[in-house]
Amino acid sequence: MTGEVRHDADGREFQRELDGSRAVLQYELSGGVMSILHTRVPDAIGGRGIAAELTGAALRHARAAGWKVRPLCSYAAAYLRKHVEYEDLLAQ
Repeated sequence: MTGEVRHDADGREFQRELDGSRAVLQYELSGGVMSILHTRVPDAIGGRGIAAELTGAALRHARAAGWKVRPLCSYAAAYLRKHVEYEDLLAQ
C-alpha cells in the first residue's frame, strides 16, 4: 500500500488516502480524553486493514499525548478488545 495515515488535528480526524478514496477515523477531545466517534472506510478500499491502521495511529497518538481513550465507535471498541497493549489507555 502507498500513503500514510495523517492526523488532521483541526478537523479531529485521522485520514488515509488510497486509490482516490479517503478513509477516516473521527474523534472528539475533551478533558484529555479522546472519544473515538466513527471509523469509515469506503467499500472501494475496504478489506485491506485500513481501519486497523487508522485506529492504531489514533491510539499511538493518544498515548504520546498522554490522553485516555473512550471507544464509542464499535470498530475501535473491538480493536481495543483484541489489542490489550492499549488497555491502559481506556478512560474509566
